[in-house]
Amino acid sequence: MTDIQVILVDEHDNPTGTMEKLQAHHLGQRHRAISVYLFNRAGELLLQRRAQGKYHCGGLWSNSCCGHPYPDESAQAAAQRRLFEEMGVRATLRKLFEFSYCLELPGGMTENEYGHIFGAVDDQPPHPDPEEADDFRYIALADLEAELAAQPERFTPWFRLCYPALRQHLRDHGELAALEA
Repeated sequence: MTDIQVILVDEHDNPTGTMEKLQAHHLGQRHRAISVYLFNRAGELLLQRRAQGKYHCGGLWSNSCCGHPYPDESAQAAAQRRLFEEMGVRATLRKLFEFSYCLELPGGMTENEYGHIFGAVDDQPPHPDPEEADDFRYIALADLEAELAAQPERFTPWFRLCYPALRQHLRDHGELAALEA
């Protein structure tokens, strides 16, 4: 993981430079990120449980996949790449919206990210890389919301923050129909 560069950005997602990934997280530097939300045709969201060995938030449930574009890589290409690397799925992703957040994480790290949020509807069975995700499941949104309310600590901090924005986006755009376009 050392030497992986992230794209540093300003509050409008304009690139301002690059920095090694862990250094950017330790220093709390704003950088470009991607998050993917993959649904099946039944309208259930694919969640992954981050592998225990991840550098932060191991063992917590999260969105289908996430990551960072490489310098000179588009957010769209990074989302496609990470979905395949983490979950073994190739799906046609659609950009849904952008979402910025700054969260302190255990271990002295900060997620200060300008996120590009992607989604798709696809029924391919996932084949997760065990170094990325040690479990996965599909969950109905009503069940997810009940679980988030009852046990928020089981989910990554960014998922807890971003999921309400995703839910609102889906409501505003005719639920999952926006993803199937």
